[in-house]
Amino acid sequence: MDLRLQKLLASAGIGSRRYCETLIAAGRVSVNGKQVKDPGTKADPDKDNVTVDGKPISVVTDHLYIVLNKPLGYVSTVSDPHARHTVMDLVANVEARIYPVGRLDADSAGLLLLTNDGEFTQTLTHPSHQVPKTYRVVARGTVPE
Repeated sequence: MDLRLQKLLASAGIGSRRYCETLIAAGRVSVNGKQVKDPGTKADPDKDNVTVDGKPISVVTDHLYIVLNKPLGYVSTVSDPHARHTVMDLVANVEARIYPVGRLDADSAGLLLLTNDGEFTQTLTHPSHQVPKTYRVVARGTVPE
């Protein structure tokens, strides 16, 4: 099955789809020994030899899903340039490349999903799928309009 190259690279744990697009544009990706710079290129993980910086990739076939009760003080991101605590600190013992599905800011606590399944993430987060989300807010004092 042919997949867009950035999707294939992301499913192999190389990085986000956006990051993988930058790798492709920089000419760091090859398919069957030929350098690729077109982000629209497709490849079949079962038939094509895909490499990044000369190293072959392997596609993740086992998906991982983690349900986390995110505490206050942690941000829902893989990395934070401001050196705050991220939810990744809470799952540091997980060896797979996982990422949070959705966002909760540092002042929020609650259910957060982490996974390595891009299709699952897309289904839950893209507006076209219209997955309902419920947020409960507790405020002190009077909340202005």
